[in-house]
Amino acid sequence: MIARVAVWEPMPDDDRQWVIDAAKAVPGVLNAYHLVDPATGNGLSVAFFDDDVDADEVKAAISRRAEEIGWNDVPRPSPKSETFYRVIRNG
Repeated sequence: MIARVAVWEPMPDDDRQWVIDAAKAVPGVLNAYHLVDPATGNGLSVAFFDDDVDADEVKAAISRRAEEIGWNDVPRPSPKSETFYRVIRNG
């Protein structure tokens, strides 16, 4: 299993369920979470994938959905960082 963690400063404050739905439409995307610190507005985006999922395919699915809904029509923040981890334990 692979985990992708993106750091947002700030986390976009719109309804971002569309991002999770677009990602989960790709086979092998297990789940995704958006976390926010209510005091700062900063957040994390955490997604879990099967080992064989192509992260570029997931990004493309999200980009297609963003285009469909016009999300990119106004300037938006992008993540400060993005890191992929191999999950070695879960429970």
